[in-house]
Order: sequence, then structure tokens, then C-alpha cells
Amino acid sequence: MRNSLFVVGVFAAALSVAPACATKKFVRTSVGEVNEKVGTMGKSLEETQERVRTAEGRIVEVDSKAGAANAAAGAAQQTANSATSAANSAAAIGKSADARAAGVEAATRKLIFETVLSEDRGKFKLGKAELPDDAMGAIDQMVAQLKADPKAVWVEIEGHTDNVGDTKYNNALGLQRAESVKRYLYEKHLVPLHKINVISYGEEKPIAPNKTRDGRAQNRRVVIKVLA
Repeated sequence: MRNSLFVVGVFAAALSVAPACATKKFVRTSVGEVNEKVGTMGKSLEETQERVRTAEGRIVEVDSKAGAANAAAGAAQQTANSATSAANSAAAIGKSADARAAGVEAATRKLIFETVLSEDRGKFKLGKAELPDDAMGAIDQMVAQLKADPKAVWVEIEGHTDNVGDTKYNNALGLQRAESVKRYLYEKHLVPLHKINVISYGEEKPIAPNKTRDGRAQNRRVVIKVLA
């Protein structure tokens, strides 16, 4: 009887211990799997961090190259602007030198005759620079005289206006009128351009009072001087 009770006790103890062992084994297995997953995730995280660091390095490199390119472009633009400014200055100096040379040459020549194209003789109208037919006829007569007595000549063309409008406008208008005469001499009569000098006096040199209509009409004129 005692032996039976002992066997039953041992069996009961075994039954109670077996679940506990199984539970510990399951826990160890689960913990191992979790540790393995954690390790894998940690490795992936490190790889991701490494890729991020590499990408950041490339971004910094690209930003640096872009900054250098922008700086180079800015320097190139500045150089181009400087070159353009220098070219414009050189052109202005050349024009100024040509004008001075023309003035010196004209000053050393003798006036042969002059022709005046003004509105009181049916020529330039108020605010206009176009060459009227009457003005063309007067120029044709002047050129005919030059051909009748051929010699080396220099033509100086002065543009004048009345005092209606501001000074800047009148200076531009006087120059436009003088240029119209120059173009006609060159295109119609083949007078060489280097033999023609134009200048605008605007409203600076009136020949009649600007207070009257007739006076203003006389002041709106182009004077053609033939020098030898």
C-alpha cells in the first residue's frame, strides 16, 4: 500500500514538474527568436544609418560643387559685363575722337557757300524730321553747283529747332533733321559719308525771335555748309 502511494506521489510530482520545464523551454526559444530579430533589426538599422551618412556626404559634395559653379558663373558674368562696359567706353571714345577730328578739319577749311532749309521756305514742319520735296530740290541745286565747279569739299550739316518742347527733345530733333539731309546726300548724290559731318544745336542758335509764329518757323531749319 505504501509503495502504491509512493508511485502515485512520484507520478504526480512528475506531472507537476513537466509543464514547468516545457514552459521554460518555450520561453528560452521565444527569447532566442526575439534576440535574433533584435539583432537583425539592429544590423539593418546600422546599415540604414550608414546609407544615410553616405547620402549626406554626397549631398554636401553636390552642394559644394553647385556653390562653386554658381561662383564661377557669377565671375564669368562680371567679366562679361566688364568687357561690355569697356567696349562701350571704347566706342564712345572713338566717336568722340572722330567728332573732334571732323571739327578740326572743318575749322581749317574755307566756306564756299551754304544752303538753309527752313519752314518759312516750305521746308521742315513743326516737330518733323522728314525731308520735304522742296528741301530735296534745294539740295539738288546745291549738288549741281558743286559738280559745275568740282573740287575737294567737306559738307557740314547743322540741325536747328525753335524753343517749343524741352531742350533734350529739341537737340534730338535737330540731329534727326541733319541726319535726313546726310542720308539724302549719300543715297541720292553718292557724297562719301566721311566727307559729311552732322551736328545739332537744337534751340541754342535762333535766327529770329521765338515769340512769333514766323520767327519759330525760321528757327526750324537745317544749314548745309560746303567747305573747301
